[in-house]
Amino acid sequence: MIKKGFLGKTWLMLLAVIPFTANAQEQAKLDLTLEKAIEIALAENPTMKVAGDDIELKKLADKEAWQNLLPQISASASFNHNFKIQTIVMGGQSFKMGTENNANGGVSLSMPLFAPSITRMMKMTKDDILAAEEKARASKLDLINQVTKAYYQLMLAQDSYAVLQKSYKQAEDNFNVVSAKFNQGSVSEYDKITAEVQKRNLWPNVVSTENGIRLAKLQLKVLMGITADVDLNVTDKLENYQDNVFSNLSANETNDLSNNTTLRQLDLNAKLLAHQVRIQKANYLPTLSLAGSWSYTSMANDFKIFHYTWNPYVYGALSLSIPIYKATTSTKIKSAKLQLAQLNETRLNTERQLNMQATAYRQNMHASTEQVMSNREAMSQAQKARDISEKRYQVGAGTMLELNQSEVALTQSQLTYCQSIYDFMTAKADLDYVLGREQ
Repeated sequence: MIKKGFLGKTWLMLLAVIPFTANAQEQAKLDLTLEKAIEIALAENPTMKVAGDDIELKKLADKEAWQNLLPQISASASFNHNFKIQTIVMGGQSFKMGTENNANGGVSLSMPLFAPSITRMMKMTKDDILAAEEKARASKLDLINQVTKAYYQLMLAQDSYAVLQKSYKQAEDNFNVVSAKFNQGSVSEYDKITAEVQKRNLWPNVVSTENGIRLAKLQLKVLMGITADVDLNVTDKLENYQDNVFSNLSANETNDLSNNTTLRQLDLNAKLLAHQVRIQKANYLPTLSLAGSWSYTSMANDFKIFHYTWNPYVYGALSLSIPIYKATTSTKIKSAKLQLAQLNETRLNTERQLNMQATAYRQNMHASTEQVMSNREAMSQAQKARDISEKRYQVGAGTMLELNQSEVALTQSQLTYCQSIYDFMTAKADLDYVLGREQ
């Protein structure tokens, strides 16, 4: 009986602890700011890790390139047994050539003394590392841009949800007041129906926006490289960025594309193609190499290896190779030059497009700035209109339709105000990306 009671209490404790643990896991929250979101994304997103590995691979390739100039040393050993010794016949007499067993072992060395293609390749790998680093920087800028806009999207969804929820609560309160007055016979059924319709029309928007918050959080989690069971707690609001909107009115209008990562990558690719041209031209130049060997050989008719007589053999040689004709070399040079010309045309076109994009983003920022100022004033006027309509309805001078229209106008002005700030901030994020700013 004691054991049964103890086990029963144990199970009760486990059943009490398990839901608490699960609830604690479900409610794990991460307080987030834009700077923290970018920091986590740069540390955890797999794209950045792949870019870092790519840089390491290029550094290994650079190390391998200069190691080709180092001497190559190899050791060898062999033992041959002749089952039949070669015999030659001269003047009616036969002579056996060699012995039954041949053994040799030694060390050989070779190294290039003058190899233009190798030195050209070494210079190319240096620029290849820079290209990999710029590619990693491009991934970083792209990730910052995506995380920033996803963060703004989450703020827009949350701010819109707060506006719609407040509007729905006001519509619900209006309906409760009108319903009570209708029961008392002081208002018509039309006012009650109008208030109820207003409330029901707002609810789908509230649900849709709430779902938008969940999707925005999920997108931000994917970009940050964190698991879906972590809840993001963002208390930031778009209205906190309105000072950024007005402070950028006098921003520099020039489009400085010197830090643009796309153009930088094209420039580095052009350098790599130029290196390829030089490497192919280096194939026309002679190469000089050094080779040497130190070996011992022995010949015997028995298997007493440790009693063999070993004879040394040492040699050194310089070899000069002068290319005279190789048809594929000139073809490869022409191909590389053609690719370089295509790349220059691509860069020119890309620079024009980037200038156009930067100008468009600046224009969008200016337009959004004007909209923010106008929408802020409209929101203030809509709030006054709504307060007046409410007072008029309370004293019987206004109608429910008038009150509903003022509510809709206020809600719309608040949503539009948030949207205009969001448009400005996303345009600024895209402009920063085009200009190569890391924020």
